[in-house]
Amino acid sequence: MTAPPATRIVLRPLATPLPLGFLALAFATTVFSAVQLGWIPPTEGRVAAFTAIAATAPLQFAASVWGFLARDPVAATGMGLLSGIWAVAGLTTLTSPPGTASDGLGVFLIVGGLSMFVPAAAAVGSKIAPAAVMGLAGTRFIVTGGYELTGSAAWKATAGWVGVLLAAVAFYAALALELEGARERTVLPVGRRGAGAAAMAGKGPLDPADLVEEAGVRPQL
Repeated sequence: MTAPPATRIVLRPLATPLPLGFLALAFATTVFSAVQLGWIPPTEGRVAAFTAIAATAPLQFAASVWGFLARDPVAATGMGLLSGIWAVAGLTTLTSPPGTASDGLGVFLIVGGLSMFVPAAAAVGSKIAPAAVMGLAGTRFIVTGGYELTGSAAWKATAGWVGVLLAAVAFYAALALELEGARERTVLPVGRRGAGAAAMAGKGPLDPADLVEEAGVRPQL
């Protein structure tokens, strides 16, 4: 009697790209916040722009690519969006007079900020810390967009402080995930639950009936 055909999936072991992307996020949001809060003069906005273009955007683009390879839609989509948003913000800041606002950039940032809630919503069911980073990033862009549209000092200051909070949460999430990957156990809580907790416990979907639904196995992605 012929045995029924079996489906096997062999994956290359990949580290999570989220720590890289979150630390790159902290670079840009911190320097932009320093300008928005007046900690450094507006002329230093070009440093913030170069940080976003030359450091944050390429590192997050790399994190997005590895997120797709690791079959992590949150990392792939979230890092890809962040990479594009910071690249546009950096280029606009670099080509505009210091301290000026841009209506076009304001609209773009608001749309980009709303887009960040898509990966945040996807992450909240499995890992709270990454979801918090994505959600705060979206809030940061929306508030900054409000400043770009209005030129209001209050919006500018609020954007700066949200950016500082975002940097702190991103640093924490990056450290927690990096320690978790290096030590293969939870050191700092990242709020894993559901599928996220099952993955750390080695209880992933191994049943053939579950594997049929995996990308690369099902006929349509």
